[in-house]
Amino acid sequence: MPSTLSATGIILAAVAANLALRLWLSARQIRFVSGHADMVPPAFAAAIRPDEHARAARYTIAKQRFAIVEMLGEGLLFVLLTWGGGIRLVRDAIDARLGTGFAGELALIAATFALLAVADLPLEWFRQFRLEQRFGFNRMTPGTFALDALKTALLAVGLGLPLAAVVLACMRSAGPWWWLAAWAVWTGFTFALTAAYPRWIAPLFNRFTPLAEGPLLDRIGALLTRTGFRSNGVYTMDGSRRSSHGNAYFAGLGGARRIVFYDTLIERLQPDEIEAVLAHELGHFRLHHVRKRMIAGMFSSLFGLGLLGWLSGQDWFYAALGVPVAPHTPRNALALVLFALVVPWFALFLAPFRSAYSRRHEFEADAFAAANASAAALVRALVKLYQDNAATLTPDPLHSRFYDSHPPAAARIGRLDGMPQ
Repeated sequence: MPSTLSATGIILAAVAANLALRLWLSARQIRFVSGHADMVPPAFAAAIRPDEHARAARYTIAKQRFAIVEMLGEGLLFVLLTWGGGIRLVRDAIDARLGTGFAGELALIAATFALLAVADLPLEWFRQFRLEQRFGFNRMTPGTFALDALKTALLAVGLGLPLAAVVLACMRSAGPWWWLAAWAVWTGFTFALTAAYPRWIAPLFNRFTPLAEGPLLDRIGALLTRTGFRSNGVYTMDGSRRSSHGNAYFAGLGGARRIVFYDTLIERLQPDEIEAVLAHELGHFRLHHVRKRMIAGMFSSLFGLGLLGWLSGQDWFYAALGVPVAPHTPRNALALVLFALVVPWFALFLAPFRSAYSRRHEFEADAFAAANASAAALVRALVKLYQDNAATLTPDPLHSRFYDSHPPAAARIGRLDGMPQ
């Protein structure tokens, strides 16, 4: 077993390496994008003007500079909560008022995540009303921002606290293999939330309107028929209330799946381009990408809970993070909180593998779209989306390998251009 000192050193080294790597990748991205801001890549020269390409570069660089502020803030907050004594102060205050029983443990979880959410609010406000506003994307009002924050908090209380309570109950009563019971609960909760999201949760934030009868709906219906896809309807979402960015997605499980287009995307793309974008999304389902990702998520959560099950019984784990516990003191909630805080600092090093897996799926979905709709139409749609979303066409290759779930624009368009049109 590692000593407290060596465990602290390992965690500190992971945090330092994480920050150093992310700062280096951000610096590379800024330098690379800036160095290619003056010339539109030849493959896009006919569709994207030099001023649009330069604007995308400025937007990307601004986001990276903001990301640097965020990551430094994350590091400072982590240090303050762990070695700085923040979690210990919260725990002692709750113990003094509620005791060390179940209610006190649940309160510790709620208080910690409330602190994290409150710390994130100023950053989200700056992102929306300074960064996005500066580049003309923000359409959200301060009132909508506040209402969204309130709804999110209520959902966290209404859904997150009961889940935390059940997991704590498993830790208390299910013995040394409690993490298997907690995994079953977590998996069931994930499936239930995925099924409920389009019908009950998403409408709390946006208005969804069935796509009107007409040529576009007929075209989509024909695509669904020839690809053998069943859905619970095709909807437009008032995404323009918050942003001018465009997108499309599927939500739900089984027959309850919904196809959703942002109204901004409907306004911008032609019917054959919308069909091609939808065909790409259908490809993810027909090629079982969604199922594979859910299974991967299940195994990931199983591994994580198993690791938590072991760490929760190790005194050095708490002491290494600045929150030592006395023998026979309840520690379940503390284990959950500390685990949630420390895992992201190690998870970054797996990012290139996750991104590569995702990019492979995107290439496969593009090929499905080319076979079932039109490769040329998908190219036109992607170029318009890159244009409208001010997405850089020249990302740093290494930064992209870590962070980009989608292939770089040039690689994606290049493959589509080589497919039958």
